[in-house]
Amino acid sequence: MKKYKNFLSFLGQWILFGCIIGIVVGSTTHFLLETNDFLGDTRLKRDWLIFFLPFGGIILGYLYKKYGKVFLNHSLNDIAEANNLVIEAVHGKKEVPRRMGLIVYLGTFITVLFGGSTGREGAAIQMGGSVAEAVNKLFMINLLDKSILIMSGISAGFGAAFGAPITGAVFGMEMAVLGKLRLEALVPCLVASFVGHYTTTAVWEHKHEEFIVKVVPEVSIILFLKVILLSIIFSLISVLYCQLRHGIQNYSEKLFKKNHMKRAFFGGMVIVVLTLMIGSQDYNGRGLEMLEQSFKEEVPPFAFLAKLIFTAVTLGSGFVGGEAIPLFFIGATLGNSLHSFIDLPMSFLAALGLIATFSGGTNTPIAAFLLAMELFDGKGLEYFFVACLVSYLFSGHHGLWPSQKIYEPKSRLFNIPLGETIENVEKQKKCPK
Repeated sequence: MKKYKNFLSFLGQWILFGCIIGIVVGSTTHFLLETNDFLGDTRLKRDWLIFFLPFGGIILGYLYKKYGKVFLNHSLNDIAEANNLVIEAVHGKKEVPRRMGLIVYLGTFITVLFGGSTGREGAAIQMGGSVAEAVNKLFMINLLDKSILIMSGISAGFGAAFGAPITGAVFGMEMAVLGKLRLEALVPCLVASFVGHYTTTAVWEHKHEEFIVKVVPEVSIILFLKVILLSIIFSLISVLYCQLRHGIQNYSEKLFKKNHMKRAFFGGMVIVVLTLMIGSQDYNGRGLEMLEQSFKEEVPPFAFLAKLIFTAVTLGSGFVGGEAIPLFFIGATLGNSLHSFIDLPMSFLAALGLIATFSGGTNTPIAAFLLAMELFDGKGLEYFFVACLVSYLFSGHHGLWPSQKIYEPKSRLFNIPLGETIENVEKQKKCPK
């Protein structure tokens, strides 16, 4: 009897914590989404704001220099590490400063207003981690459960940001470790994600974007072979983005001796020059208009490459924002461009590119598959399942977040010690012993 009482007590606590995190993160995510929409529309109406991006970078760099580094438990926690800091907090190596959410939101607003190429889920996830840390301090939760609480914050942020509560629940468990799901976190992650989602949509009445797959081809062996081939291409484009983005970050940190203000100013200048060269601001900001267009009609054939470069420079030079929307854009527009060479429905190719590129970049194949089910109303589940797995496998041990731990290598062909991070694996490839 005592065991059942303890079980119900723990279950009740996790439901309570999940509800608290979901309500707060859902509300703050609504504010993030609405503000980003307003700032994005403001920029589109005033093209000249792009010229202030380098100076926005200086302000952003100053915020991170002045308030972004916090010493907690004898370790330096740098908010500029963004999602990597949240992942390390899940592993117990770092802590998420409670001020992180506010600073990241301000940084995201600056980036969006002045035309940096970025997404939104990064700020929502980091706010989730910040809120989870505040709940931890309030209720004095032990170290083992603290990591689960942070995972719940991740779930709430993702579920609320994309209107995908089931995906959010799994994403919080799958994001930190490659090849492992911590199912003990299922209840709080599920509660936090659903409460966050419904707080954003039902309470605050936010309307998420819709991506409609008009036609799904009939099942055939030939079609599955095409999907596998396409998924390999999408996985390679995700690797290209990740490598370029991290390469720019490492080079700019070395060039400017990790001076965030100089890095962001220079990166802003590069974005301004690229924008003037292209003669369009289609690749600045979030790019939601062209992303939605890629499901309906043809877009410029090299739109995916332009977005890839714009986003890699923006985030690699120190600006703030998420990378899921840019990955969606890159994959969907590449799929749209491949429509000219492959006889498959345009909306299907765009959807396939969106999901496969996301799966390869984030190393979260289960969450990516669930996202496809939620975004596309369950259509084409067999194709999206294959696409997520193939992209995940062929992207190798690369990814958006160097702090991701490799619980199990993707294949026996890789001789990688268990528990190694993607960052260390990359270093070992460059400097083999």
